[in-house]
Amino acid sequence: MNINQKLLEKFNKKGPRYTSYPPATHFSENYDDKDFINSVINSNNENPQNVSVYIHIPFCPQICHFCGCTTESGFTKPFLERYIDALLKEIEFVSQYIKDDRKLTQIHWGGGTPNAISLKYIERVTNKIKECFDLSGEYEMAIECSPAHLDFKHVERLKNFGFNRISLGIQDFDNKVLDAINRRRPKHPIDKIIKKIHNEDFTGTNIDLVYGLPLQTVDKFNKTIDKAIELNTDRIVTFSYAHVPSILPRQKILENIGFPSAEEKAKMYENAYKKFTEAGYVAIGMDHFCRPNDEFYLALKNNQLHRNFQGYCTTKTTGQVYGFGASSISQLFSAYSQNVKNAAQYIKKINEKNTAVMRGYKLNESEKITRDIINSIMCNYYVNFSDTAKKFKTEVDKIKDIVGFNDEKFKEFVNLNFMKIENDKIIISDSARLYIRNIAMEFDPLLKEKIGTYSKTI
Repeated sequence: MNINQKLLEKFNKKGPRYTSYPPATHFSENYDDKDFINSVINSNNENPQNVSVYIHIPFCPQICHFCGCTTESGFTKPFLERYIDALLKEIEFVSQYIKDDRKLTQIHWGGGTPNAISLKYIERVTNKIKECFDLSGEYEMAIECSPAHLDFKHVERLKNFGFNRISLGIQDFDNKVLDAINRRRPKHPIDKIIKKIHNEDFTGTNIDLVYGLPLQTVDKFNKTIDKAIELNTDRIVTFSYAHVPSILPRQKILENIGFPSAEEKAKMYENAYKKFTEAGYVAIGMDHFCRPNDEFYLALKNNQLHRNFQGYCTTKTTGQVYGFGASSISQLFSAYSQNVKNAAQYIKKINEKNTAVMRGYKLNESEKITRDIINSIMCNYYVNFSDTAKKFKTEVDKIKDIVGFNDEKFKEFVNLNFMKIENDKIIISDSARLYIRNIAMEFDPLLKEKIGTYSKTI
């Protein structure tokens, strides 16, 4: 993969990340608690039939300046107790509307810093999930952990609770970079933590890195890449830092330090791609790397890789996502629903109404089709209009009309060898990885409405 400066300048523009379609910027406050429950009931008769659960813990002992997640600091033990009680109440209430015969195949804990709260709360919530859902089949239970708050005993207990994957938010191995973004340093050496996770027989471990942060240089980030390879985890994620201070005012602090240029940032990604693939990893989507025997790669080869707010997933594990906790988002086949972001307001609403919906969105048939196309582009680098037409029981020409597809529109991408168009198929090349969001945007009719603020694509 070689970075072309002219192409970089041309395509580095603002656009959605497509963790959902339509993006969350289109969610409406006209969508309420009643709409959500009706959406949950309707989801029982929609695909996928499997159930995914997302648990949001919005608390961090110290908030990183770069973070784009919904987080709060300064929480007390009594307040945390009330939050967990509300979380349990929400899980119990919503789960009664989900059919008992649907299998729970994926559980993901995010934040915030889920591992910064007492393990007794994590145990209480996992027990409630086991009580309310069918976990009799294979499932993945993953938790995002900050190395700053992770002890060896925590790893042992998480395994006992049923967790089988740990995601370590490392961001960078350079302590000066961590200090610049206000992130606490790891409590123990990362290699020892990884070894402990492996010794406890977790089925999966991944580390998260971020490129484009203050004080990062191409040479320094190369050292972070090399260190990540040495750790020998089964997955490595390289997120592109998204600078949106108009939405996240705390990010303005970082402007006083300064950021790598777009060219430097692209070079960091290029080096990461080269080094990881040479070390035996395979590229998944736009930011993940995994081993060739990983289920992600097997799914990719079969064009069955998916993506939601929690990241990439497979057809086997993914289900419709039911989100619990402040700011959590439920991603159902026909609707999205997001809870109120403030933890105190969330507690209040749950205690009053059992639900805490802030906004949401009901998808029409055309939007479901567009979502399917964009998901295939972002995940599988491949589109088969005939397959999509069969899935939605319609005609290929109608699919193309919905997403505004015509050969002339994509002539530039074809000439750049970013894609090939063969009959009713689109095949996207590896050289287009850096520009995949730009390609996806060409299939998005909602961009004409110019709703929302987005980060740059590169």
